[in-house]
Amino acid sequence: MIDWINDNTWVVWIAIATVLALAELASLELVLLMFAVAALVAAGASALGAPVWLSFIVFGGVSVLLLMFVRPRFTRRLHDGPTLTVGHHNLVGRTGVVDEPVTDRSGRVTIDGQLWTARRSVVSTPLDVGTEVTVVSIEGATAIVAGKDA
Repeated sequence: MIDWINDNTWVVWIAIATVLALAELASLELVLLMFAVAALVAAGASALGAPVWLSFIVFGGVSVLLLMFVRPRFTRRLHDGPTLTVGHHNLVGRTGVVDEPVTDRSGRVTIDGQLWTARRSVVSTPLDVGTEVTVVSIEGATAIVAGKDA
């Protein structure tokens, strides 16, 4: 068995690459994927007749190079793109309608079909029922609103 492994080291490297690639699916950090690619390069070196010690050096060297130069570019590209605003921050800038008069202390508005407690962003006369408002910010469960004309 040991003789077969020594004669077919490339098969062992491919098995290692497969295990690392499958483990990458659980981590999604691209580190194990870099090791898997390095194991494939080491398998290629072994298939071309490189001794075991040299295939380990190839694996180590390629791993370091991939982790230093390729992974940062991949992770940067994966994390680039539009930033999604989720949760209540997504409501800022949206339009709503006053359901109960909104003062600087209390009130209710409907925003995207949901009823929110609300208060004015500036101290002034109350906003009457039916007035369109714009959400300026969200503080806890309260929408801070301004009149649409403001």
